[in-house]
Amino acid sequence: MKLLIVSQYFWPESFRITDLARRLSREGVDVKVLTGKPNYPEGKIFDGYSMWSPAHESLDEVEIFRVPLVPRKQAWAFQLVVNYFSFVLFASTLGLWRLRREPVDAIFVYGISPILQAIPAILLKRHKRAKLVIWVQDLWPDALEATGFVKNRFALAVVNRVVRWIYGHADLVMVQSYAFIKPVLRLCPHDRVMYYPNSAEDVFTTDDPGYACPIAELDRYFSVVFAGSLGTAQALEVVLDAAERLKAETQIRFFLVGHGSRSNWLEAEIRRRGLANVVLTGRFPTHLMPAIFAKSSALLVTLTDEPIFAQTIPSKVQSYLAAGRPILGCINGEGARVIDEARAGLTGPAMNSDVLAENIRTLLAMPVDERDTLGRNGKAYFLENFESHKFTLELIDRLDTLVGTGRPDK
Repeated sequence: MKLLIVSQYFWPESFRITDLARRLSREGVDVKVLTGKPNYPEGKIFDGYSMWSPAHESLDEVEIFRVPLVPRKQAWAFQLVVNYFSFVLFASTLGLWRLRREPVDAIFVYGISPILQAIPAILLKRHKRAKLVIWVQDLWPDALEATGFVKNRFALAVVNRVVRWIYGHADLVMVQSYAFIKPVLRLCPHDRVMYYPNSAEDVFTTDDPGYACPIAELDRYFSVVFAGSLGTAQALEVVLDAAERLKAETQIRFFLVGHGSRSNWLEAEIRRRGLANVVLTGRFPTHLMPAIFAKSSALLVTLTDEPIFAQTIPSKVQSYLAAGRPILGCINGEGARVIDEARAGLTGPAMNSDVLAENIRTLLAMPVDERDTLGRNGKAYFLENFESHKFTLELIDRLDTLVGTGRPDK
Protein backbone atom coordinates (compact mmCIF):
# COMPACT_ATOMS: atom_id res chain seq x y z
CA MET A 1 0.00 0.00 0.00
CA LYS A 2 1.45 3.33 -1.10
CA LEU A 3 -0.33 6.09 0.78
CA LEU A 4 0.06 9.84 0.28
CA ILE A 5 -1.11 12.04 3.17
CA VAL A 6 -2.04 15.60 2.22
CA SER A 7 -2.09 17.96 5.19
CA GLN A 8 -1.20 21.62 5.51
CA TYR A 9 0.09 20.78 9.01
CA PHE A 10 2.57 18.09 9.98
CA TRP A 11 5.59 17.46 12.21
CA PRO A 12 7.33 19.40 13.72
CA GLU A 13 3.97 21.12 14.19
CA SER A 14 1.92 19.30 16.83
CA PHE A 15 -1.02 17.59 15.12
CA ARG A 16 -2.41 14.09 15.45
CA ILE A 17 -1.82 13.29 11.80
CA THR A 18 1.88 12.83 12.60
CA ASP A 19 1.18 9.97 15.00
CA LEU A 20 -1.25 8.38 12.55
CA ALA A 21 1.37 8.52 9.78
CA ARG A 22 3.91 6.82 12.04
CA ARG A 23 1.43 4.14 13.10
CA LEU A 24 0.53 3.35 9.50
CA SER A 25 4.22 3.16 8.59
CA ARG A 26 4.89 0.77 11.48
CA GLU A 27 2.14 -1.49 10.11
CA GLY A 28 3.90 -1.74 6.75
CA VAL A 29 2.20 1.04 4.79
CA ASP A 30 4.53 3.05 2.53
CA VAL A 31 3.62 6.56 3.75
CA LYS A 32 4.53 9.83 2.06
CA VAL A 33 3.34 13.27 3.16
CA LEU A 34 2.69 16.43 1.16
CA THR A 35 2.67 19.37 3.55
CA GLY A 36 3.71 23.01 3.96
CA LYS A 37 6.56 24.72 5.75
CA PRO A 38 5.94 24.50 9.52
CA ASN A 39 4.72 27.76 11.07
CA TYR A 40 1.88 26.85 13.48
CA PRO A 41 1.06 28.27 16.00
CA GLU A 42 3.60 31.11 16.24
CA GLY A 43 2.92 32.21 12.68
CA LYS A 44 6.52 32.25 11.46
CA ILE A 45 8.51 29.62 9.59
CA PHE A 46 10.30 27.33 12.05
CA ASP A 47 14.05 27.55 12.49
CA GLY A 48 15.85 25.29 10.05
CA TYR A 49 13.29 25.90 7.28
CA SER A 50 12.79 28.74 4.81
CA MET A 51 9.82 29.60 2.66
CA TRP A 52 11.31 28.94 -0.78
CA SER A 53 14.04 26.36 -0.29
CA PRO A 54 13.09 22.81 -1.35
CA ALA A 55 12.37 20.55 1.58
CA HIS A 56 12.51 16.78 1.34
CA GLU A 57 13.03 14.96 4.61
CA SER A 58 12.04 11.88 6.58
CA LEU A 59 10.50 11.21 9.96
CA ASP A 60 11.29 7.60 10.86
CA GLU A 61 10.17 5.78 7.69
CA VAL A 62 7.73 8.51 6.61
CA GLU A 63 8.93 10.53 3.59
CA ILE A 64 7.94 14.22 3.68
CA PHE A 65 7.62 16.60 0.72
CA ARG A 66 7.20 20.26 1.69
CA VAL A 67 5.93 23.12 -0.46
CA PRO A 68 6.14 26.86 0.28
CA LEU A 69 3.31 28.72 1.98
CA VAL A 70 2.79 32.20 3.34
CA PRO A 71 3.04 31.97 7.16
CA ARG A 72 0.08 32.78 9.38
CA LYS A 73 1.84 35.68 11.16
CA GLN A 74 -0.60 37.13 13.75
CA ALA A 75 -3.44 34.92 12.43
CA TRP A 76 -5.67 37.84 11.51
CA ALA A 77 -8.45 37.01 9.05
CA PHE A 78 -6.70 38.28 5.92
CA GLN A 79 -3.41 36.63 6.86
CA LEU A 80 -5.15 33.30 7.48
CA VAL A 81 -6.89 33.48 4.09
CA VAL A 82 -3.53 34.11 2.38
CA ASN A 83 -1.94 31.29 4.40
CA TYR A 84 -4.69 28.81 3.46
CA PHE A 85 -4.77 29.65 -0.23
CA SER A 86 -0.98 29.72 -0.55
CA PHE A 87 -0.84 26.08 0.53
CA VAL A 88 -3.61 25.13 -1.92
CA LEU A 89 -1.77 26.94 -4.73
CA PHE A 90 1.69 25.55 -4.09
CA ALA A 91 0.51 22.02 -3.25
CA SER A 92 -1.53 21.99 -6.48
CA THR A 93 1.43 23.08 -8.61
CA LEU A 94 4.84 22.41 -7.04
CA GLY A 95 3.37 19.52 -5.08
CA LEU A 96 2.14 17.77 -8.21
CA TRP A 97 5.50 18.37 -9.89
CA ARG A 98 7.54 17.03 -6.98
CA LEU A 99 5.37 13.92 -6.71
CA ARG A 100 5.15 13.31 -10.46
CA ARG A 101 7.24 10.12 -10.33
CA GLU A 102 5.91 8.82 -6.99
CA PRO A 103 3.45 5.89 -7.27
CA VAL A 104 0.34 6.37 -5.09
CA ASP A 105 -2.49 3.92 -4.36
CA ALA A 106 -4.53 6.13 -2.03
CA ILE A 107 -4.53 9.76 -0.88
CA PHE A 108 -5.52 10.66 2.66
CA VAL A 109 -6.53 14.24 3.57
CA TYR A 110 -6.35 15.34 7.20
CA GLY A 111 -9.46 17.49 7.11
CA ILE A 112 -9.02 20.11 9.78
CA SER A 113 -9.74 23.68 8.72
CA PRO A 114 -9.43 24.62 5.97
CA ILE A 115 -11.10 21.78 4.07
CA LEU A 116 -9.81 23.54 0.94
CA GLN A 117 -6.54 21.65 1.40
CA ALA A 118 -8.39 18.73 -0.21
CA ILE A 119 -8.27 20.55 -3.58
CA PRO A 120 -4.65 19.56 -4.37
CA ALA A 121 -5.52 16.03 -3.23
CA ILE A 122 -8.32 15.91 -5.81
CA LEU A 123 -5.90 16.99 -8.53
CA LEU A 124 -3.44 14.34 -7.36
CA LYS A 125 -6.20 11.74 -7.36
CA ARG A 126 -6.85 12.43 -11.03
CA HIS A 127 -3.17 12.44 -11.92
CA LYS A 128 -2.33 9.28 -9.96
CA ARG A 129 -5.66 7.50 -10.55
CA ALA A 130 -5.70 6.88 -6.82
CA LYS A 131 -8.47 6.59 -4.25
CA LEU A 132 -9.22 9.61 -2.06
CA VAL A 133 -10.08 9.53 1.67
CA ILE A 134 -10.95 12.66 3.67
CA TRP A 135 -10.89 12.57 7.49
CA VAL A 136 -13.26 15.37 8.54
CA GLN A 137 -12.25 17.14 11.74
CA ASP A 138 -14.22 20.39 11.25
CA LEU A 139 -17.61 20.85 9.62
CA TRP A 140 -17.54 23.39 6.83
CA PRO A 141 -19.20 25.81 6.21
CA ASP A 142 -20.67 25.55 9.72
CA ALA A 143 -17.32 26.16 11.42
CA LEU A 144 -16.75 29.37 9.46
CA GLU A 145 -20.11 30.75 10.56
CA ALA A 146 -19.82 29.62 14.19
CA THR A 147 -16.41 31.24 14.68
CA GLY A 148 -17.48 34.43 12.92
CA PHE A 149 -14.77 33.99 10.30
CA VAL A 150 -17.36 34.29 7.50
CA LYS A 151 -20.76 35.90 8.07
CA ASN A 152 -21.92 36.77 4.56
CA ARG A 153 -24.76 34.41 3.52
CA PHE A 154 -23.72 34.38 -0.13
CA ALA A 155 -20.12 33.52 0.78
CA LEU A 156 -21.30 30.72 3.04
CA ALA A 157 -23.48 29.35 0.23
CA VAL A 158 -20.46 29.35 -2.10
CA VAL A 159 -18.37 27.49 0.50
CA ASN A 160 -21.21 24.99 0.90
CA ARG A 161 -21.08 24.24 -2.84
CA VAL A 162 -17.29 23.91 -2.74
CA VAL A 163 -17.48 21.45 0.19
CA ARG A 164 -20.13 19.43 -1.66
CA TRP A 165 -17.80 19.33 -4.67
CA ILE A 166 -14.87 18.21 -2.49
CA TYR A 167 -16.85 15.46 -0.76
CA GLY A 168 -18.20 14.35 -4.13
CA HIS A 169 -14.67 13.51 -5.27
CA ALA A 170 -13.90 11.43 -2.18
CA ASP A 171 -14.13 7.66 -2.23
CA LEU A 172 -14.48 7.64 1.57
CA VAL A 173 -15.29 10.41 4.04
CA MET A 174 -14.41 9.61 7.65
CA VAL A 175 -15.88 11.66 10.52
CA GLN A 176 -14.42 12.09 14.02
CA SER A 177 -17.81 12.21 15.79
CA TYR A 178 -21.07 10.30 15.38
CA ALA A 179 -22.86 13.66 15.37
CA PHE A 180 -20.92 14.62 12.21
CA ILE A 181 -22.56 11.86 10.18
CA LYS A 182 -25.89 13.59 9.54
CA PRO A 183 -24.50 16.99 8.41
CA VAL A 184 -21.84 15.31 6.24
CA LEU A 185 -24.49 13.11 4.62
CA ARG A 186 -26.25 16.25 3.43
CA LEU A 187 -23.21 16.94 1.25
CA CYS A 188 -21.91 13.46 0.48
CA PRO A 189 -23.28 10.19 -0.94
CA HIS A 190 -24.59 7.89 1.81
CA ASP A 191 -22.33 4.93 1.08
CA ARG A 192 -19.11 6.91 1.55
CA VAL A 193 -19.31 8.03 5.21
CA MET A 194 -17.57 6.20 8.06
CA TYR A 195 -17.06 6.97 11.76
CA TYR A 196 -13.38 7.16 12.62
CA PRO A 197 -12.57 8.87 15.94
CA ASN A 198 -9.47 10.70 17.04
CA SER A 199 -7.16 8.93 19.43
CA ALA A 200 -4.56 10.54 21.67
CA GLU A 201 -0.95 11.19 20.73
CA ASP A 202 1.21 8.18 21.55
CA VAL A 203 3.00 10.05 24.35
CA PHE A 204 -0.23 10.14 26.38
CA THR A 205 -0.75 6.38 26.34
CA THR A 206 2.21 5.45 28.55
CA ASP A 207 2.06 5.43 32.33
CA ASP A 208 5.48 7.08 32.73
CA PRO A 209 5.57 10.69 31.44
CA GLY A 210 9.32 10.35 30.91
CA TYR A 211 10.04 14.01 31.73
CA ALA A 212 9.78 16.28 34.76
CA CYS A 213 6.85 18.68 34.84
CA PRO A 214 8.00 22.10 33.55
CA ILE A 215 5.39 24.01 35.61
CA ALA A 216 6.51 23.86 39.24
CA GLU A 217 3.42 25.65 40.58
CA LEU A 218 1.06 22.80 39.67
CA ASP A 219 1.98 20.98 42.87
CA ARG A 220 1.19 23.98 45.08
CA TYR A 221 -2.47 24.39 44.20
CA PHE A 222 -5.63 22.61 43.19
CA SER A 223 -4.58 23.13 39.60
CA VAL A 224 -7.17 23.32 36.82
CA VAL A 225 -5.31 22.96 33.52
CA PHE A 226 -6.64 23.99 30.13
CA ALA A 227 -4.32 22.78 27.35
CA GLY A 228 -4.46 23.63 23.68
CA SER A 229 -5.32 26.41 21.29
CA LEU A 230 -6.33 29.68 22.95
CA GLY A 231 -8.78 30.80 20.28
CA THR A 232 -12.29 32.10 19.77
CA ALA A 233 -13.95 28.68 19.65
CA GLN A 234 -12.64 27.83 23.13
CA ALA A 235 -14.83 30.47 24.87
CA LEU A 236 -12.02 31.37 27.26
CA GLU A 237 -14.01 34.21 28.77
CA VAL A 238 -15.94 31.53 30.67
CA VAL A 239 -12.68 30.42 32.31
CA LEU A 240 -11.92 33.96 33.43
CA ASP A 241 -15.48 34.41 34.70
CA ALA A 242 -15.20 31.21 36.74
CA ALA A 243 -11.81 32.30 38.05
CA GLU A 244 -13.34 35.60 39.15
CA ARG A 245 -16.03 33.74 41.07
CA LEU A 246 -13.37 31.62 42.75
CA LYS A 247 -10.99 34.42 43.75
CA ALA A 248 -11.60 33.75 47.44
CA GLU A 249 -10.68 30.05 47.02
CA THR A 250 -6.94 30.65 47.27
CA GLN A 251 -6.03 26.97 46.87
CA ILE A 252 -7.52 26.93 43.32
CA ARG A 253 -5.47 28.12 40.37
CA PHE A 254 -6.12 28.00 36.62
CA PHE A 255 -3.28 27.26 34.20
CA LEU A 256 -3.85 28.03 30.51
CA VAL A 257 -1.25 26.02 28.62
CA GLY A 258 -0.95 26.91 24.96
CA HIS A 259 -1.05 29.73 22.48
CA GLY A 260 -3.57 31.17 20.06
CA SER A 261 -5.36 34.14 18.57
CA ARG A 262 -6.66 35.27 21.98
CA SER A 263 -3.38 35.01 23.90
CA ASN A 264 -2.86 38.78 23.93
CA TRP A 265 -6.50 39.42 24.87
CA LEU A 266 -6.22 36.93 27.73
CA GLU A 267 -3.09 38.57 29.06
CA ALA A 268 -4.73 42.01 29.02
CA GLU A 269 -7.98 40.74 30.54
CA ILE A 270 -6.25 38.87 33.36
CA ARG A 271 -4.38 42.04 34.21
CA ARG A 272 -7.51 44.19 33.98
CA ARG A 273 -9.53 41.92 36.24
CA GLY A 274 -6.68 41.34 38.68
CA LEU A 275 -6.91 37.56 38.36
CA ALA A 276 -3.91 36.32 40.30
CA ASN A 277 -5.44 32.83 40.15
CA VAL A 278 -5.00 32.53 36.36
CA VAL A 279 -1.60 31.74 34.85
CA LEU A 280 -0.71 31.91 31.15
CA THR A 281 2.13 29.42 30.87
CA GLY A 282 2.74 29.61 27.13
CA ARG A 283 3.12 26.62 24.87
CA PHE A 284 5.15 23.48 25.63
CA PRO A 285 6.28 20.67 23.28
CA THR A 286 3.91 17.73 23.09
CA HIS A 287 6.38 15.39 24.79
CA LEU A 288 6.16 17.49 27.99
CA MET A 289 2.36 17.54 28.14
CA PRO A 290 1.95 14.11 29.84
CA ALA A 291 4.09 15.35 32.75
CA ILE A 292 1.92 18.48 33.01
CA PHE A 293 -1.27 16.43 32.92
CA ALA A 294 0.05 14.01 35.55
CA LYS A 295 0.57 16.90 38.01
CA SER A 296 -2.81 18.51 37.30
CA SER A 297 -5.69 18.23 39.73
CA ALA A 298 -8.21 18.48 36.87
CA LEU A 299 -8.12 18.98 33.11
CA LEU A 300 -10.49 21.53 31.58
CA VAL A 301 -12.17 21.63 28.16
CA THR A 302 -14.40 24.52 27.04
CA LEU A 303 -16.17 25.48 23.81
CA THR A 304 -18.58 28.19 22.73
CA ASP A 305 -22.34 27.63 22.82
CA GLU A 306 -22.82 26.97 19.11
CA PRO A 307 -24.70 24.01 17.58
CA ILE A 308 -21.67 22.95 15.52
CA PHE A 309 -19.49 22.59 18.62
CA ALA A 310 -22.10 20.38 20.25
CA GLN A 311 -21.51 17.95 17.38
CA THR A 312 -17.76 17.69 17.83
CA ILE A 313 -15.54 15.87 20.30
CA PRO A 314 -12.65 18.26 20.99
CA SER A 315 -9.48 16.31 20.26
CA LYS A 316 -8.08 17.20 23.68
CA VAL A 317 -10.80 15.04 25.28
CA GLN A 318 -9.10 11.85 24.09
CA SER A 319 -5.75 13.07 25.45
CA TYR A 320 -7.37 13.97 28.76
CA LEU A 321 -9.01 10.54 29.02
CA ALA A 322 -5.72 8.79 28.20
CA ALA A 323 -3.93 10.86 30.87
CA GLY A 324 -6.14 9.37 33.57
CA ARG A 325 -6.94 12.66 35.35
CA PRO A 326 -10.39 14.04 36.30
CA ILE A 327 -11.98 16.13 33.55
CA LEU A 328 -14.05 19.32 33.83
CA GLY A 329 -16.18 19.93 30.76
CA CYS A 330 -17.86 23.24 30.04
CA ILE A 331 -19.28 22.01 26.74
CA ASN A 332 -22.46 20.75 25.11
CA GLY A 333 -23.30 17.67 23.08
CA GLU A 334 -20.88 14.93 22.07
CA GLY A 335 -17.92 16.09 24.15
CA ALA A 336 -20.01 16.22 27.32
CA ARG A 337 -21.60 12.87 26.45
CA VAL A 338 -18.22 11.16 26.24
CA ILE A 339 -17.03 12.58 29.59
CA ASP A 340 -20.31 11.64 31.30
CA GLU A 341 -20.47 8.20 29.72
CA ALA A 342 -16.90 7.54 30.82
CA ARG A 343 -17.71 8.73 34.37
CA ALA A 344 -14.45 10.64 34.06
CA GLY A 345 -15.41 13.98 35.58
CA LEU A 346 -18.02 16.72 35.84
CA THR A 347 -19.69 18.58 32.99
CA GLY A 348 -21.90 21.62 32.61
CA PRO A 349 -23.39 23.70 29.79
CA ALA A 350 -21.09 25.59 27.46
CA MET A 351 -20.27 29.14 28.57
CA ASN A 352 -21.93 28.70 31.97
CA SER A 353 -19.31 30.00 34.39
CA ASP A 354 -21.55 29.52 37.45
CA VAL A 355 -21.83 25.77 36.86
CA LEU A 356 -18.13 25.54 36.00
CA ALA A 357 -17.15 27.26 39.24
CA GLU A 358 -19.49 25.01 41.24
CA ASN A 359 -18.12 21.88 39.56
CA ILE A 360 -14.59 22.95 40.49
CA ARG A 361 -15.68 23.40 44.11
CA THR A 362 -17.34 19.96 44.02
CA LEU A 363 -14.22 18.33 42.64
CA LEU A 364 -12.03 20.07 45.19
CA ALA A 365 -14.25 18.78 48.02
CA MET A 366 -14.06 15.18 46.79
CA PRO A 367 -11.78 12.75 48.62
CA VAL A 368 -8.61 12.13 46.66
CA ASP A 369 -9.48 8.49 46.03
CA GLU A 370 -12.79 9.52 44.41
CA ARG A 371 -10.98 11.92 42.10
CA ASP A 372 -8.48 9.17 41.26
CA THR A 373 -11.40 6.89 40.41
CA LEU A 374 -12.66 9.45 37.88
CA GLY A 375 -9.23 9.42 36.25
CA ARG A 376 -9.10 5.63 36.11
CA ASN A 377 -12.59 5.55 34.61
CA GLY A 378 -11.46 7.91 31.87
CA LYS A 379 -8.38 5.84 31.10
CA ALA A 380 -10.44 2.65 30.85
CA TYR A 381 -12.96 4.35 28.57
CA PHE A 382 -10.17 5.60 26.33
CA LEU A 383 -8.69 2.11 25.98
CA GLU A 384 -12.09 0.68 25.08
CA ASN A 385 -13.27 3.39 22.68
CA PHE A 386 -10.31 5.36 21.31
CA GLU A 387 -7.18 3.16 21.53
CA SER A 388 -5.15 3.82 18.41
CA HIS A 389 -3.86 0.39 17.35
CA LYS A 390 -7.31 -1.07 16.72
CA PHE A 391 -8.39 1.90 14.62
CA THR A 392 -5.12 1.97 12.68
CA LEU A 393 -5.64 -1.63 11.58
CA GLU A 394 -9.27 -0.83 10.71
CA LEU A 395 -8.13 2.07 8.54
CA ILE A 396 -5.60 -0.11 6.72
CA ASP A 397 -8.32 -2.68 6.00
CA ARG A 398 -10.60 0.03 4.58
CA LEU A 399 -7.80 1.41 2.43
CA ASP A 400 -6.96 -2.09 1.19
CA THR A 401 -10.61 -2.62 0.27
CA LEU A 402 -10.74 0.70 -1.57
CA VAL A 403 -7.66 0.06 -3.68
CA GLY A 404 -8.34 -3.68 -4.03
CA THR A 405 -4.92 -4.85 -2.87
CA GLY A 406 -5.72 -6.91 0.21
CA ARG A 407 -3.29 -7.05 3.09
CA PRO A 408 -0.22 -9.28 2.68
CA ASP A 409 -1.10 -11.40 5.71
CA LYS A 410 -4.53 -12.31 4.44
